[in-house]
Amino acid sequence: MAFAFQRCIRMQTIFNRRYATLSYKGELEAAGKHAAETMSLWKKISMLVAFPAILFSTVNAYYKETKHHKEHPHPPEFRPYPHLRIRSKMFPWGDGNHTLFHTPHANALPEGYEESHS
Repeated sequence: MAFAFQRCIRMQTIFNRRYATLSYKGELEAAGKHAAETMSLWKKISMLVAFPAILFSTVNAYYKETKHHKEHPHPPEFRPYPHLRIRSKMFPWGDGNHTLFHTPHANALPEGYEESHS
């Protein structure tokens, strides 16, 4: 009787393990299918929405900047406000008065613009 009981428990354990393994494999297959569908969806969204939006934004920014540059080709008149362009310490490069990415026609020094705009 005890032998039959042990055998029944072993059979039940084997069945439970096999069933659990089959269930797990089914879950993995379902997850793989869902992942493939989701990847396909986001690939389509990227191609049909994101890239055209980036392209449109780039063209729009270029158009507006070109239009603005045609309307206002020169920087605004220089006004020596005391709270702007304060140099309490010299810059460690060049002559110490120009910023690192200084553009003569766009960035003013404390004395004014370097280039004349005539």
